[in-house]
Amino acid sequence: MYTNDNRTVITLDAGGTNLVFGAMRGCKYITDPLTYPSNAHNLDLCLNTMVKGFSQIINRLDKRPVAISFAFPGPADYPNGIIGGYLPNFPSFRKGVALGHFLENKFGLPVFINNDGDLFAYGEALCGALPEINRKLAQTGSSKRYKNLLGYTFGTGFGVGIVVNGQLNRGDNSCVETFCLPHKTKPVIISEEGVSIRAIKRVYAELSGDHSHNYEPEEIFRIASGTFPGDIDAAKKAFAEFGETAGHSMAIAAQLIDGIIVIGGGITGARQYFLPSLLKELRSSLSTLGGETVRRIQMEVFNLDDPTEFSKFAKGNTKRITISGTDKTVEYDDMKRIGITFSKLGANLAISTGAYAFALSELDK
Repeated sequence: MYTNDNRTVITLDAGGTNLVFGAMRGCKYITDPLTYPSNAHNLDLCLNTMVKGFSQIINRLDKRPVAISFAFPGPADYPNGIIGGYLPNFPSFRKGVALGHFLENKFGLPVFINNDGDLFAYGEALCGALPEINRKLAQTGSSKRYKNLLGYTFGTGFGVGIVVNGQLNRGDNSCVETFCLPHKTKPVIISEEGVSIRAIKRVYAELSGDHSHNYEPEEIFRIASGTFPGDIDAAKKAFAEFGETAGHSMAIAAQLIDGIIVIGGGITGARQYFLPSLLKELRSSLSTLGGETVRRIQMEVFNLDDPTEFSKFAKGNTKRITISGTDKTVEYDDMKRIGITFSKLGANLAISTGAYAFALSELDK
């Protein structure tokens, strides 16, 4: 939708350690990234750093940008550009900061702030996985098209974003979340304790007995692959439990949203160890009190990155049925189906692309 747009939007990747500034046009970066320490502990320093970074990016451009748009950690009132609440990585913002208003006053530009999970989903829906899937469906001759998407980020936490009919669902309280859904095997514990970097480290320690290890998920992945010393079985099981827990939460949302699932984030590099258990959970069954078995998700779930599964997904189960009282027939595909795939842009680019597209969509209104 915006891949050929010639408007420029300033972006920011706001992390507790660094602020990374950039500019996008046509869903592509047009400047080299500019990085400064976040100074998240000191509000004045942090705000001054933002002004400095945005100013330098603007000075590099050949024409004036139309907006500033970026992701910032919550809790927040995103539509009103106000950040405040318990922010572990931005402690100086906890009492409430009208960040959007501050930046609008400084630069005279519209400012749009969102959650990173929301922007990841929006970027993949408009410029990444969703259009690619629909293109591939068209190439096979399938008439099936998808308009809804669930985007998940696997990393420090368990992030989510929802796009319905091409529109980002921001919720009424800027509070569309998945981290706080119940853990599958620990119902009074939040799901993020099983779907995060710390979860993989914790489960590996429990299963291996090595409670003093300081391995990151990358090392635990290498242990599972047999290229780094450690407990191979414990490493594989740590990722399998991660996948099962993620699948449990994703099944709840997938049944309600009924759309494509896209996953991004650093941990996706270990997909070979968590995807089987994740898919198994999505494809699992429940029972009625009468003893009947029903699918956990009523739709069939396909791995869209597997060519054989994508072929079945695209083909569906088309048949012709007769219209009662006539000799006419209509075509009917009775296979209800969704698919799961991995980010086609990469999480960071998807978030920036989402920020770019969101700003333009709001301006176009």
